[in-house]
Amino acid sequence: MLLQIDKDHGRFRQIVRGRIRKDLRKFLTRGELVGREGKHLVSIPVPGIDTPHFRYGDNNDAGVGSGDGKSGDKLGQDGEGIGPGGTEEGRHILEVDISLDELADILGEELELPRIEPKGRHNLTSEKDRYSSIRQSGPESLRHFKRTFRRALRRYIMTGAYDPQNPSIIFERSDKVYRSWKTIKNPQSNAVIVYMMDVSGSMGAEQKEIVRLKAFWIDAWLRRNYDGIESRYIVHDVRAAEVDRETFYHLREDGGTRISSAYRLARELIERDYPGAEWNVYLFHFSDGDNSSESDSRECCKLLKEHLLPQINEFGYCQVASAYGSGNFINVIHEHLAREPKVVTARVNSKDDIYDGIKAFFAQGR
Repeated sequence: MLLQIDKDHGRFRQIVRGRIRKDLRKFLTRGELVGREGKHLVSIPVPGIDTPHFRYGDNNDAGVGSGDGKSGDKLGQDGEGIGPGGTEEGRHILEVDISLDELADILGEELELPRIEPKGRHNLTSEKDRYSSIRQSGPESLRHFKRTFRRALRRYIMTGAYDPQNPSIIFERSDKVYRSWKTIKNPQSNAVIVYMMDVSGSMGAEQKEIVRLKAFWIDAWLRRNYDGIESRYIVHDVRAAEVDRETFYHLREDGGTRISSAYRLARELIERDYPGAEWNVYLFHFSDGDNSSESDSRECCKLLKEHLLPQINEFGYCQVASAYGSGNFINVIHEHLAREPKVVTARVNSKDDIYDGIKAFFAQGR
């Protein structure tokens, strides 16, 4: 019986996976998925699938609700209903909890993304001992006193040797138990994602939402490929600053834009905390393509070529369409860094372009 239930549940999961793959482009644009993210699960609304369940009954067609009844009895209360009855079928919406790893696997399969081969210390793990069990032998320093005492007391009571007036307990060898440990391997954080975003006046709420969605899927895919990962966030207008995740997605300024300020800060952060020989570093920049000057755009390309690209796995530039941005920065990147294999660009004019943007970023498996 349990085996059959497991088979049915596995088949149901396959149906869900198939539905998600079929509508993946639509799911990539659903902002509510980010809000439903738990520690390891995401709740996904999947229309048209009923959850497998047991239906209980007594196989008796007679009766109304939980009482007795017979054919011809009225159902419900007397009186007219409010408004006319509907004429169309209801649409079943099922929310399915799916792990982030499973979601990332579906993303990788559908977009045909190659698995990433980490560099540097990607196999390095730290080890610690966790005392999680009991064994019959061990050093006296690890003897579990409470359990040893209980075993000895039980032996005294069962043999009739226990005297409540003189409750002395002498441990025998068979009474003693010892704490045992298991070595737990914890992978070190071996990859870091540095997100940079223009927060000047030309980047509005719609652009921020696109950035939030694309960053969610970037994060999901990279976490599937690495045992441990860190995220850092940089915002910039004419000046750059490191902020937390919440501020990154909600801060908005009304000043101008100097992109080089963010690249300089990213360089300082990477050189200080994430040496390229030991870390897998991913740098992603989101902007509407507006910059203070052509000379600053060229300075950005110089910073990338001479200082950032030698230390990182990939630099991804995502240009989000804006009515107020010039959209020229991506052209400067193409002009000066077209031959750099670590540089990947994507234009996202609307949420529908997120699908192609993710594929562009990770098609090379870096």
